[in-house]
Amino acid sequence: MFSGSIPALVTPFCDGAFSESHFRALVDWQIAEGSNALVPCGTTGEAPTLSYDEHYRVIALCIEQAAGRVPVIAGCGSNDTATAVRHMAFAKAEGAAAALVVAPYYNRPSQEGIYAHFAHLAEKSDLPIIVYNVPARTVTDIQPATLARLSEIPSIVGVKDASGQVARVGEHRLGCGAGFNQLCGNDDMALAFNAAGGSGCISVTANVAPRLCAEFQAATLAGDLEKARELNDRLLPLHGALFTDASPGPVKYAMARVINGFPEEVRLPLVRASAASRSAVDAALEIAGLI
Repeated sequence: MFSGSIPALVTPFCDGAFSESHFRALVDWQIAEGSNALVPCGTTGEAPTLSYDEHYRVIALCIEQAAGRVPVIAGCGSNDTATAVRHMAFAKAEGAAAALVVAPYYNRPSQEGIYAHFAHLAEKSDLPIIVYNVPARTVTDIQPATLARLSEIPSIVGVKDASGQVARVGEHRLGCGAGFNQLCGNDDMALAFNAAGGSGCISVTANVAPRLCAEFQAATLAGDLEKARELNDRLLPLHGALFTDASPGPVKYAMARVINGFPEEVRLPLVRASAASRSAVDAALEIAGLI
């Protein structure tokens, strides 16, 4: 259903407020550079710091600006099931193609609780759901057996897997079926992930290097491993550099380097990238040929 390079978009801020002009320009640039879909209000978009009004404005503006040129997968996750229902209702009404829904964080639900959470969302909305598994942030890890159960629900159509375990791709193929949409959540594992049966990446690096990431994804999906390895070699240092400080601090610094006038501002409790992180980003941008 969804494939290729799918940036998890940053949310630009100027003087504490969401900058609609920068965001519109970012959406247009991403599409022009070859991104295959867009994800607003994910982790990289600093969704936990957005008010309801801001969250919904970011989603609505992304859909409006994309204007059907690429699908928009709206970030709708919450550790409160009722809030996630509310987010999905808004995204559905605005015309989102799907919802990206993270496993409930902080609450630490059991596997049965995780299943019940997603099943309830699917009961309340027919908007397609991409389950987002990122145990490093949520503590809870959606086990393959739980995802296999969830895949039996018609509107649960895929997973963004940031477990860091490439073997999960094969386990999910066996448990969920080969047609279940598997998207990588770790840029540095995207080559192996697609080789194992994935169909793309919801990417942090694509914010900064959308054309390279789109070309890389196209090469992997076409089976052109020589080209994919060449592009991966250029991108790999950048994948690491963008996490040398709390994300998206380094991402926004990198974007300010490649997009004239792009704001670096992040919201507390995050802070801007440190000097060491900036140095690592600069070096990686040079290797990638972006500066």
